Amino acid sequence: MLKLDGRNILITGASSGIGQAIAVRFAQEGANVAINYRSGAEQAEVTRRMVRDAYMAVDRPDRNAIIVQGDVSSEAQVQEMFRQTLAAFGRLDVLVNNAGIQKPQASHEIDMADFDRVLSVDLRGPFLCAREAIRHFLSRGGSGVVINNSSVHETIPKPKYASYSISKGGLENMTRTLALEYAGRGIRVNAVGPGAVVTPINRAWIDNPKARGEVESHIPMGRAACPEEIASVFAFLASDDASYITGQTIYACGGLTLYPEFRVAWSSGE
Repeated sequence: MLKLDGRNILITGASSGIGQAIAVRFAQEGANVAINYRSGAEQAEVTRRMVRDAYMAVDRPDRNAIIVQGDVSSEAQVQEMFRQTLAAFGRLDVLVNNAGIQKPQASHEIDMADFDRVLSVDLRGPFLCAREAIRHFLSRGGSGVVINNSSVHETIPKPKYASYSISKGGLENMTRTLALEYAGRGIRVNAVGPGAVVTPINRAWIDNPKARGEVESHIPMGRAACPEEIASVFAFLASDDASYITGQTIYACGGLTLYPEFRVAWSSGE
């Protein structure tokens, strides 16, 4: 049984990485998928082809995959993205706020234009999209799902990534606030907190064996995740299997949030 069969999903930043994996996984569950991207139409088309292949693999050739361009930090572009999605599908059942960026820089050297851009994409963007989704859900009497792609850096500080960490901390509170505000209308709002994932945004350490070894040495499970492992958590939260879960961040991090330096009881005196 396909867990999302016939449901309509909008995924922001779905042209690569985790967003692309989410689009494919949702297609494997029978959903119609709207693939948002900001730039790089060719890569968005690659995602759509992958989604169509997934439809054929699960015998759902009648399912629909569309591409909707838009910068999530722009209110006008977000509204147009929703207009196009609703015109194609008629209704929306699930929003996945996945689009995000990061700009590493020592905090005392941060250019405020870069700081503002990260928060615009990683926090303002998810709020704008969630607001439009909730407006739509309420217009048809309620019910619907919003899932935010957050990070272990909701709670784990990340030096030289202050703007990114701040945005993810804000995203956690946004998730909880919206979940509480709209729980009575049948709207569930949750987040996924990935740890280290093998995606293009992490190419700097993925392709460097020494750097990758250092990253993975801090992960209790001893390895980075593949995007498909993260996508499976989104599929769960979007499905009826998670019907009684709201306001939560589910960490898919290989144990990074478990204070891995305490794997050895160096402070216990034993």
